[in-house]
Amino acid sequence: QVQLVESGGGLVQAGGSLRLSCAASGRTFRTMGWFRQAPGKDREFLAVIRWTGGDSSYADSVKGRFTISRDIAKTTGYLQMNRLKPEDTAVYYCAASVGFYIGSSRSGYNYWGQGTQVTVSS
Repeated sequence: QVQLVESGGGLVQAGGSLRLSCAASGRTFRTMGWFRQAPGKDREFLAVIRWTGGDSSYADSVKGRFTISRDIAKTTGYLQMNRLKPEDTAVYYCAASVGFYIGSSRSGYNYWGQGTQVTVSS
């Protein structure tokens, strides 16, 4: 299996920035996605990246503010979040697909991290 551990969450003021990390280990995987879930809401797709090719796609809600990347040597993915808003407050999760899934559905990803809390204050 793939083990995923998110880190980098915390408290930040509106307009600030935060970088989340997702350290991966275990079997090889092909894509890594980022999701978030606020209390009482569905888990929301944010971005996905192909691990080797590096091509990425984003949800419209975060396009232009969030950037997904990865360090292949460190087997770690990142989500750079800029110009954060209070509505960005949520638990953020990374996920991995052993195939080439690059879509937005939760079911397309095989493995999930435990999540890291991001709180944006006004």
